[in-house]
Amino acid sequence: MGKLAGVGLKDFTRSAKILILTNTIYAFVLPVIDIFVASYIMRNSDDPSKVILYQLAIYVGIPITFFINGYLLNTINIKRLFSLGMLLSGVSMVFMMSLDEINYTGIAVAGLIMGMSFGLYWANRDYLVLATTKDKTRNFYYGLETFLYTIIASIVPVMIGWFLMSGNEGEGEISNDAVNSGYRVITMIVFGITILASIVFHFGTYEKPKSEKFLYFTFHKLWKKMLQLAVLKGLAQGFIVTAPAMLMMKFFHSEGALGSAISIGAVIAAVIMLVLGKISKPKHRLMIFSVGLVSFFLASFFNGLLFNTTGVIIFMFLLLISRPVLDIAYFPIQLKVIDLLSSIENRNEFSYILNHEFGLFVGRFLGAGTFLVIAFYVNTDIALRYALLIIGVLQLLSIIIAKQLLKQQETLENETLATKNEIAQSTDSIDTITVQ
Repeated sequence: MGKLAGVGLKDFTRSAKILILTNTIYAFVLPVIDIFVASYIMRNSDDPSKVILYQLAIYVGIPITFFINGYLLNTINIKRLFSLGMLLSGVSMVFMMSLDEINYTGIAVAGLIMGMSFGLYWANRDYLVLATTKDKTRNFYYGLETFLYTIIASIVPVMIGWFLMSGNEGEGEISNDAVNSGYRVITMIVFGITILASIVFHFGTYEKPKSEKFLYFTFHKLWKKMLQLAVLKGLAQGFIVTAPAMLMMKFFHSEGALGSAISIGAVIAAVIMLVLGKISKPKHRLMIFSVGLVSFFLASFFNGLLFNTTGVIIFMFLLLISRPVLDIAYFPIQLKVIDLLSSIENRNEFSYILNHEFGLFVGRFLGAGTFLVIAFYVNTDIALRYALLIIGVLQLLSIIIAKQLLKQQETLENETLATKNEIAQSTDSIDTITVQ
C-alpha cells in the first residue's frame, strides 16, 4: 500500500484546489449539456440531423471563441472570462427552452452560444491547469477530477431521468408538455449551479497569460504530431457527445431509461480513474491511452454488430470507461508538450492551446460530416450504426502517433538538457578563466 501514497492533494496549491472544486461544481452541469439537451431536441423534433446540426454549431463556436479569448485576456481578468464561459452554458439552455419550435435557426443560435460557453471555459481551463500544476502531479489531477466528474455523471442522469418521467408514465402516452416543463425547471437549476461555480472560482488567485503574440501558423515538428492526435480525438467528439442520446431515444424512447443507462458502470469507471491517477506515472500514459482507444473501438464495434438495446447498453458501458481513460492520458501528454515547446520556441502557452483547438475542430467537423453524409445519402440508422465504427477504427491510429510523439518528445528533452548543460559548462569555464 506504500506505493499507493504517490501524489496527493497536499501537492496542489490552494488555487489548484479551488480550480478542482469549481470544476466539480460545474460537473453537475455537464451531463445535462452532454445528454439531455440532445434528448430534448430528439423528443421535440425526432430528427437526428438537428442534433448533429446543434453539435456542429457548438463546434463552430468553440474555435472562434478560443481565438477571441486570446485578445480578451489582454484586457479582461481570466477569472471573469472563465466564469462567463460557465454562465453562457445556462444562457444557451434558457434560449433553447424558450423556442416555440425546434427549427434549424434556433438550434444553430443555441449551439453557437453553447460553443462560446465551451470556448471560454476550455480555453481558460486548459491554461489554468497548465499554470497551477506540474507534470508529475497531472496524472493525479486529471484522475481526481475525472473520478469526481464520473461519480457526478453517474448520479445526475438518473436523477434527471427520474424527475422528467416522474408522474408522467401513467396510462397512455407520456405528456410531452409535462416533460418539457421538467426540462425548463432543470435549466433554471443549471443556471443556478453555474452562478455558484463562478462565485467559488473567484476565491482563487490566478495570473493571466503574458500579453504576447498568440497566433502562429508554423510550429515545431513535435507539435505537428500533437495536432494529428487532436484531429483524431476530434473525430470522435464530432458526434460522440450526442450519439448516446440518439441511440437511447431510438431504442428506449425514454429519458428515464437514458438516465439509468448512462449510470451503468460509471462508479466502476470513477474508481479506476482515481486509482490510475494516483499510482500511474508519466511513463504509463501510452499504455493508458491505448486502453482507452481499444475500449472506444470495442464500444463502436458492438454497437455496429448488434444495433439493438443490448448493443446500446454495451456501447454505453464501454464508452463510460474509454472517455475518462483517454482524458487521463491525453491531457497530461498535451500539457507536457506545451511546457516543452513554449520554453524552446519562447512562445505564449496560449498559442499552443489555441492551435490545438483548431486541430480538434478539423476532427470534429470531419466526424460530424461523416455522420451527416451517411445519413443524407443512405439513412440515419446506417449512420448511427456504422459512422461510429468507422471513427473507432480510425482512432486506433492514435496509438501509433502517440508512441512516435512520446519518443520524439523524449529525444527533444534530452537534446535540450544537453544544450543547457553545455551552456552551463561554458559559463563555468569562462568564469574560471576570468577569476584566474
